[in-house]
Amino acid sequence: MSSDEIILKAVGIKKSYYAGGRQLPVLRGIDLSIKRGEGVLMYGPSGAGKSTLLHILGLIDVPTEGDIYLDGEKITALPAYQRARLRNEKFGFVFQFYHLLPDFNALENTMLPLLMRRRFLNWFVGKKAIKKKAEELLEIVGLKERMKHNPSELSGGERQRVAIARALITEPQVLFLDEPTGNLDTETADSILSLLKGMKSRFNQTFLMVTHNKALVSFGTRVINIVDGRIVGEGNDGSIKG
Repeated sequence: MSSDEIILKAVGIKKSYYAGGRQLPVLRGIDLSIKRGEGVLMYGPSGAGKSTLLHILGLIDVPTEGDIYLDGEKITALPAYQRARLRNEKFGFVFQFYHLLPDFNALENTMLPLLMRRRFLNWFVGKKAIKKKAEELLEIVGLKERMKHNPSELSGGERQRVAIARALITEPQVLFLDEPTGNLDTETADSILSLLKGMKSRFNQTFLMVTHNKALVSFGTRVINIVDGRIVGEGNDGSIKG
């Protein structure tokens, strides 16, 4: 597959919410293409619409106007069950607050996306194979000795490592990262970024990361600067605003 191949594309994306009888625009016409193997970082101030755009691209939310294409096929108006299936099969997600199930240990949390695929999407892969894959990923992210620990027994950095392993177990076409270091201290955040760089190199992982932290803009191979719901430029930390 060509590295110039566009895997995910947004055309004319607008999003508005209604509050107090008023229309509140959040996204004001976004056009964006992401190539396979690319690491795109969306940077901008809080409230700029970055996370809303990520949620729309990841089929968690729907746009008010515009279309999303995955591998050239329009996926904007799919019914809910097809959107859920695509999220499970094509996308991985890492959020600021981990979203781990508190009563499941690290291994069980990591296995969950494939167990759900097996149960609800008639995916015929044995539980032993899923367990082995989860164990391998947890070892890669440095948690070989912590697999049987519940989230309450893990540090913030360890929880985020579990979340990364869980996101990667489905071998996603696109990994969505929404402020993945926003809840971590500087040292732990640096270790998570180092891990993510390693994952990108190891798996040639396409990713889209959202951040309001200007110190992180060098992490992406391409930086998209979003201000007030619009893309206002691309470039490195010397050419972006906000």
